[in-house]
Amino acid sequence: MSPEILNLLLKSFWETCYMVAASAILATLVGMPLGIILTVTSKGHIWENKSINAILGAIVNATRSTPFIILMVAIIPLTRIIVGSSIGTTAAIVPLTISAAPFIARIIESSLLEIDPGVIEASQSMGASPMQIILKVLLPEAMHSIVLGVTLAIISLIGYSAMAGALGGGGLGDLAIRYGYQRFRMDIMIATVVILIAQVQIVQSLGNYISSKLNKNKM
Repeated sequence: MSPEILNLLLKSFWETCYMVAASAILATLVGMPLGIILTVTSKGHIWENKSINAILGAIVNATRSTPFIILMVAIIPLTRIIVGSSIGTTAAIVPLTISAAPFIARIIESSLLEIDPGVIEASQSMGASPMQIILKVLLPEAMHSIVLGVTLAIISLIGYSAMAGALGGGGLGDLAIRYGYQRFRMDIMIATVVILIAQVQIVQSLGNYISSKLNKNKM
């Protein structure tokens, strides 16, 4: 490969890292409270509220069921309002975040619901407030599981970022389409696929390591 192509690969790699990292952080910041609210307002939990749970659940399900490509096109006006453009790596962060946040919310809800109800009842019997139960019981107990779930979400974001590249989002997906597919450069296509696979392997290994550490510390 020429130095020009190597520079393009490096640039596209960092664009993908930027999109995935930013959207993963933002999606977690949005998805974490959503997941907690979905959990504690569910039937029989510490803040049971059927109305809030049903409304939030419907919103999360509707967003999750929308294919990413359709979502990305549908919220172009919102993306322009937020970042001033619908094209580029920064613009792609908006649909990536909106797509990943409900997924993370459901992951966190599932992790929190796996906690033994007896642990929660014991905390309540000792006079712990709902907020104390959330911060000192639910989240610490489920953190290793949450980390694995968020790892899966990040891996999904890597795939979504490649799709975003097909619609002007930049990154490795954009490079694969413009230089690999349209110019019939199989070497560029293979290089982008190898880089994406390597990213997934690194993220999964790191997630597994952090989760195992948290699980050992809990034990």
